[in-house]
Amino acid sequence: MKKKLVLALCFVIIATIATLVAIPATTMHAAPYCGITWGSGAKMVSQSNTSTLTNVRTGQHSCSDRMVIDLNGPAPGYHASYVSTFSAEGSGMLIPLQGGAKLRIMALAPAYDTNGSPTYHATVGQPLPNINLSGYQTVRDLRYGGSFEGQTSFGLGVRALLPFRVFQLDTRLVIDVAHRWQQ
Repeated sequence: MKKKLVLALCFVIIATIATLVAIPATTMHAAPYCGITWGSGAKMVSQSNTSTLTNVRTGQHSCSDRMVIDLNGPAPGYHASYVSTFSAEGSGMLIPLQGGAKLRIMALAPAYDTNGSPTYHATVGQPLPNINLSGYQTVRDLRYGGSFEGQTSFGLGVRALLPFRVFQLDTRLVIDVAHRWQQ
């Protein structure tokens, strides 16, 4: 009787292992949300040029919320990463951001021209002018960190630490933050 029980138990174990091995890997893991494979690690391109920042705008898409930095010439380099605190350029003044995670976006371009005159008008530490984030799924806050020594920073408060990407398009830097990780 014991031999039959042990034999039956071995059969069940072998059948279970065979079933698990036969399941394709794609069904064992959830597919990426909207095909997004960006991740949440730091992103950067270290190149500079003579472009200056002229405007910032936002938008909503089916899978992500978007921030666009407009420039008067070719898109410059950038550094973007999640940070524990966001602070102003030059002074280091802490700037609070709403949301569960803080994304620091730095464009390697100034918000002023060669004479020092502003090319983009915003107040350090304050929400950006003409930006309304109500109804956004991911973005909760967007504040100006200032422009100092040829670079301009923004703090993007998001719902949680989520995948994001940054890319250059002609005269724009585009930042997308996914609504969630997976389906």
